Amino acid sequence: MSSIFIFPGQGAQIVGMGAELYKNNTAARAVFDEVDEALGENLSNIIFNGPMEDLTLTRNVQPAIMATSVAMYRASGLSLPDFVAGHSLGEYTALTVAGAISLADTARLLRARGNAMQTAVPVGRGLTSVVLGLDADIVREICESTDCDMANDNCPGQVVISGLKESVEAASEKLKDAGARRVMPLALSAPVHCRVQAPAADEMRKVFENVKISTPNAKWISNKTANVISNPDEIRDALIYQMTNTVRWRESVLEMVNLGINSATEIGPGNVLSGLISRTTDKINVQKLEV
Repeated sequence: MSSIFIFPGQGAQIVGMGAELYKNNTAARAVFDEVDEALGENLSNIIFNGPMEDLTLTRNVQPAIMATSVAMYRASGLSLPDFVAGHSLGEYTALTVAGAISLADTARLLRARGNAMQTAVPVGRGLTSVVLGLDADIVREICESTDCDMANDNCPGQVVISGLKESVEAASEKLKDAGARRVMPLALSAPVHCRVQAPAADEMRKVFENVKISTPNAKWISNKTANVISNPDEIRDALIYQMTNTVRWRESVLEMVNLGINSATEIGPGNVLSGLISRTTDKINVQKLEV
């Protein structure tokens, strides 16, 4: 049997995450310092001290969650397992931990990704909502009829939809009529994993031209395919594809079972992914890294 490290995406952030590690652990401090240097600004100050409205800006929160997660991993002293995976921006964290992308390049990639996403859809024009209590196929069909997209297939009964505000609102009403237990807007400054992010995907394709990607030192399960990808060119394509298409997390968890993975450790702020795995399968023992 095998094990996997899993890394969270946007929404897991809290002001002060990683602050104690920065004070008390040399390896963790080096991560935050390197990210600050790569970005040319003191992102760590926002991570540790806020305010929350600055931390949650897409351009800040993406490198912030990645930096905190990598710092937690390096402070733990744990060895790399057989597999790694991440949810949305967590894919970048997983690839960094697995040695496929350097920490500095990942910080710059996520800053560029956040800027591109926010530029593609101005604040207030997009909307992302979580849908509870409906099958993913029903959600996908209603999204198609209202011109928005299924952004995340997280676990049975939990799907996220995203797109232009009016389209997501129209879908939300139809989803409620179809029996959704709840449809709730999420506090994101830009819509995610939807077709309106096509300009951002084009921008990231240019950014990636100057970034070296190596074969990961652990098997990386992709959000695009819900299975292992190891070829650097395919990894690059998958990360760009992810910006306009569904995060297939539920299917990825089922693939983990197929691959013989029976142990998962969530590394990063929060424990969202642990809950999603537990609601998808009882065949994987999930734990949260405490450092």
